[in-house]
Amino acid sequence: MTAPFLFKEYIWLVDTIRRAKAITLADINRKWMQTEMSEGMPLSRTTFYRHKYAIEDIFGIYIECDRKNGNKYYIGNDHVLREDSVQNWMLSTLSVSNLLGESQSLHHRILLENIPSGDEKLQQIIAAMKQNRRVRLNYCRYGFSVGNTFLLSPYCIKLFHRRWYLLGKFDKGKMSVFSFDRMENVEILDEKFNIDDDFDASDYFSECFGIVVGDGTKAEKIVLRAYGTEANYVRDLPLHHSQCEIDSTDEYADFELFMRPTSDFKAHLLSRGQWAVVLEPHWLADEIVKWHRDAIEKYQKQGK
Repeated sequence: MTAPFLFKEYIWLVDTIRRAKAITLADINRKWMQTEMSEGMPLSRTTFYRHKYAIEDIFGIYIECDRKNGNKYYIGNDHVLREDSVQNWMLSTLSVSNLLGESQSLHHRILLENIPSGDEKLQQIIAAMKQNRRVRLNYCRYGFSVGNTFLLSPYCIKLFHRRWYLLGKFDKGKMSVFSFDRMENVEILDEKFNIDDDFDASDYFSECFGIVVGDGTKAEKIVLRAYGTEANYVRDLPLHHSQCEIDSTDEYADFELFMRPTSDFKAHLLSRGQWAVVLEPHWLADEIVKWHRDAIEKYQKQGK
């Protein structure tokens, strides 16, 4: 069997067990026989275990058996499928890819977004991270006609709002974030580096909305009021992992977050217009109001 077909089976198996939470091999087989992949052939115990070990090796997802509960199978580390983890991203991406691959007849009715980052640069950075080798970047920031060269240690990469970003560390210890689409050239150096023992990528960005980190903004409690259907959007797509709903009426819902109110977060709030209002802290509310007034003045200057 070819690799693409095996991946489809792996993804189907993980998704089936995840959805059921706990399921016997017999029930897995019944669901398997309802798919086109089965071609009328049951999923043997040998094949099931072969898939189980392959899923563990490739995705880092563990399928365990609860022998005290009727030999039901479940995802042993299901927390990775609820986080912004590589496993969750891979599984979601491959699941959608499989679905789209089986829907070629609808290609003109399925519209996707492009991520403007070259695969070659992504491959190079990941290769450097695997080997703990430093990189040389030719990088041109927005607003500059000429780029600069940076020597740094690639610590982690992050996907945010359709762009890939690299978090790199300089010799003197400073960290900085670089957008892949502004990289003009990437060179992997022979020089090795040792990543800090206490570095954790999730922890590093845990207080952030996106990728703005080193601007000195401190994390604090933020209370946001979302009106109308905006409340549903905020519920379904939380702005931050610390988000919790603290009050609601027929007109609005209030959400509390603990994060850094950086420029990218402020820009998001501004984009929500009248549907999202900052209640706390007052300085942040005042700043958003000022941004709205500045925007109105620009429109007025244009005679709008």
